[in-house]
Amino acid sequence: MTVVDSPAELLDLVGADLGTTDWVEVTQDRIGLFADATGDHQWIHVDVERARSESPFGGPIAHGYLTLSMVNLFLPELLTVQGASMGVNVGLDMVRFPAPVPSGSRVRGRAEIVAASEEKGGVQVTVRVTVEREAEDGSIDPKPACVADTVSRFFP
Repeated sequence: MTVVDSPAELLDLVGADLGTTDWVEVTQDRIGLFADATGDHQWIHVDVERARSESPFGGPIAHGYLTLSMVNLFLPELLTVQGASMGVNVGLDMVRFPAPVPSGSRVRGRAEIVAASEEKGGVQVTVRVTVEREAEDGSIDPKPACVADTVSRFFP
């Protein structure tokens, strides 16, 4: 984890590798809860038997947006901005889903700061979060599950 004492310190961290988070299992229960929360009950996510027999993925996969939502879980494990009165999500500059996340997979976040600037009384920072998936043999799958450029603003 990277800890900075103030938002201004982010300006000097462009290019910094923030490391990786702990692994998190993407269970079928988590996928089902996400389907319930979003109303997206497409069979490739929630119908285990049909996904095993008909899906090109060999079983159910997590929603891409579930994988993206886990970025919010990972960011606080990667970066802490002390001395900030508040931080707000500004948005996303880019999101891609290069590879699926099969139910039961373990994923983790890896991040780097790709941009930082002074903006409207605070510091805006773009953090590229790559969601990595553990392959069946315990290695890291060479294709990431998600790559997202998150944009946040921290105020002193």
